[in-house]
Amino acid sequence: MPSYVALINWTDQGIRDVRDTLRRAERADQLGQKYGVRMERLYWAVGPYDLVSILEAPDEESVSAFALELGASGSVRTSLLRAYEREEMSRIIERLGSATAT
Repeated sequence: MPSYVALINWTDQGIRDVRDTLRRAERADQLGQKYGVRMERLYWAVGPYDLVSILEAPDEESVSAFALELGASGSVRTSLLRAYEREEMSRIIERLGSATAT
């Protein structure tokens, strides 16, 4: 199943309700089930992002729908990155064949 990295920031509403962050994380996990998205890891962070999550989803449409509905809650904004494991990257590189960079 494809993996994704979600970079998450709290909105003004989200930071005002920061004491609810653990409960919101549980709801996000439940919401993911609706779309077949599994939250593998969730980290609270210090720096340019407030949270970072590793997700697995059946396809881009599913993870996008999940992120949109999560954002509609008003507490977070997300940026999604498709993440490739070593084996996936190996297959991608194999497709390059003997092409050389110009």
